[in-house]
Amino acid sequence: MVYHKPFNLRVYGLLINPSNEVLLTDEHRMGMYMCKFPGGGLEYGEGTIDCLKREFDEELGIAIEIKKHFYTTDYFQKALFFENTQLISIYYLVESDQWKEIKTSDKPFDIKDIEGEQSFRWKNIDQLKAEELTFAIDKKVAVMLKEL
Repeated sequence: MVYHKPFNLRVYGLLINPSNEVLLTDEHRMGMYMCKFPGGGLEYGEGTIDCLKREFDEELGIAIEIKKHFYTTDYFQKALFFENTQLISIYYLVESDQWKEIKTSDKPFDIKDIEGEQSFRWKNIDQLKAEELTFAIDKKVAVMLKEL
């Protein structure tokens, strides 16, 4: 008998503009407010790069190109929203010539108290603090970004 262990695979893009600012998303999902990097869940039948391109198209309406793999979770991380599920997050450095078209705000959490609402903002990497991000894995990636 084969036992399938539940995994939640998430794919995120680190989009950095010419001013050395990284794109963040502020969201209200699953009953909580969260600040994270843009991206989302891998769907059955797609690869990680296809997933990330789809997420950027759906959420931001822009096309991206993958520059290179940045980081994949290399330790056990229990999924916050799914019981008995291991979270694996994959991060890529991405670029887009459409970055100026992204509707952004200068204000964190510039959203209504509506499930699924999100807004985007640029944050200078030199000023980015890990504690601004909600999830432990994103905090780790923020520290790694500052070391680039």
